[in-house]
Amino acid sequence: MHAAGLAAPAGTPRLPSKRRVPGSQPSMADPHQFFDDTSSAPSRGYGGQPSPGGMGYSSPSASHEAAFLADPMSNMAMAYGSSLAAQGKQLVDKNIDRFIPVTKLKYYFAVDTVYVGKKLGLLVFPYLHQDWEVQYQQDTPVAPRFDINAPDLYIPAMAFITYILVAGLALGTQDRFSPDLLGLQASSALAWLTLEVVAILLSLYLVTVNTDLTTIDLVAFLGYKYVGMIGGVLVGLLFGKIGYYLVLGWCCVSIFVFMIRTLRLKILAQAAAEGVPVRGARNQLRMYLTMAVAAAQPLLMYWLTFHLVR
Repeated sequence: MHAAGLAAPAGTPRLPSKRRVPGSQPSMADPHQFFDDTSSAPSRGYGGQPSPGGMGYSSPSASHEAAFLADPMSNMAMAYGSSLAAQGKQLVDKNIDRFIPVTKLKYYFAVDTVYVGKKLGLLVFPYLHQDWEVQYQQDTPVAPRFDINAPDLYIPAMAFITYILVAGLALGTQDRFSPDLLGLQASSALAWLTLEVVAILLSLYLVTVNTDLTTIDLVAFLGYKYVGMIGGVLVGLLFGKIGYYLVLGWCCVSIFVFMIRTLRLKILAQAAAEGVPVRGARNQLRMYLTMAVAAAQPLLMYWLTFHLVR
């Protein structure tokens, strides 16, 4: 009865039944196929996000990072590493300040435009300057920008660099420029400066001079001669050897007077404070030392520049 009710009406043509084929599943793939066909599955492509149990590639970096940060041992290791880095930084800063006094170097570069202008004028024309004493504030010398008599490293450093550039210019105008020759010029100037400092320190030790003159002070005072050397070479390039000898001679006399009046307060004044007789043998040695240091400046100024002017 039910079969009759479901049967097609009489006279109606019977259509062939179509069997629906289910979509291909990964488990029903061809056993001889090496890779699955994922072109019809957008969720398994490169643009989609694979499900946790899918076959797509998963990125475990986020989970690993979270696990690493959540690990107590990792946190302890990071804290210990940060502590070691801080201790290492303190140790390096301490040793650098021990061998290279960075805080003291800051004092020698505490200059301004007014100080530089006045100091250059003093180096070129020191004859009218009266007060050569270095000013102190609570047993500490004031910064160079407040005292024209205080030594600085800004002018010597800039003068040395300018001297090398001017030497290169002079060699270029004579068709003698080469990097090796310019490097030899710079190394020769540095070698002479180092030799001067070592010789003065050794002389002060042999003469047993108790002075507050430091090594950095010596470098500053000895570096002022580059100012006159620059002027002599530049004038020599413009006006020839006559201009070179005139300007260099003036600068040599000026630096001699400057060094005498400056070092006299550093070396001889300390002897007077110690009660050493002016006519004593030890005081005479100190005077000779001061004269020798001052006289060496003009000689080196000529030696380092005479071959640059022709």
